Amino acid sequence: MMDVTAGPDPLPEIRSAKMDDIADVLKAGWRDFLRTPLFGLFFSAVYVAGGMMLWRIYSAAGQEWWIAPLAVGFPLIGPFAAVGLYEISRQLEAGAKPTWKAVLGVVFAQKDRQIPAMAAVIIVFFLFWVFVAHALFALFVGLRAFSGSMSLFEVFLQGSGPIMLLIGTVVGAAFSTVLFSISVVGLPLLLEREVDFVTAMIHSVQATLANLRVMAAWGAVIAGALFLGMLPMFLGLLIVLPVLGHSSWHMYRRLVQTQ
Repeated sequence: MMDVTAGPDPLPEIRSAKMDDIADVLKAGWRDFLRTPLFGLFFSAVYVAGGMMLWRIYSAAGQEWWIAPLAVGFPLIGPFAAVGLYEISRQLEAGAKPTWKAVLGVVFAQKDRQIPAMAAVIIVFFLFWVFVAHALFALFVGLRAFSGSMSLFEVFLQGSGPIMLLIGTVVGAAFSTVLFSISVVGLPLLLEREVDFVTAMIHSVQATLANLRVMAAWGAVIAGALFLGMLPMFLGLLIVLPVLGHSSWHMYRRLVQTQ
């Protein structure tokens, strides 16, 4: 751990990524997962269990339609799930053999650094999205849906349901895009260097804008993979999350100049 009293670290220079890098980082992420599968399954299991629990809660309450806005908003919290996986890929990159003590030690040590501040930003984004989704449901469907009197079919496929679903998806994608732009470089940068979270977010946006076409494609890959991973009762996320987490570290390496 670096001495925070020594002042902030210099920011890495932004590099130009290529479309071919997407396939390369996915291969590297898959390779890291295969080398340390138990770590990946451990970090992803928390989110899979949470998704299954939410499904059971809303199903028991007869409000399965709430899964849709939560699913659209899931990419908002996906980046934070990858912090432990970043550290594993970083250790593998350095030629070290990750151990539970070393990885969890680094993860727990983040409580005294800037990543919790970034986590707060992510949580606020997610909660605000849930509020917006609630407002859209009330606006297009009315209060009957919130009383549990409407089925999943009636909510989404009848009346104004399709329009609501379309608008909700667009709004959720906008939330995800903003958060993606501030975290794609911001989170791994906070893990690797001593900088404040605002500076990390600004540098991340700058790197995204400098590689807009590649980042748009990379964000689409992440969103699509997360969506597919959620389809079989969230079980696909056991594999999707760790592979994307490792891959995101390698994409970070393609976006900034290492020392």
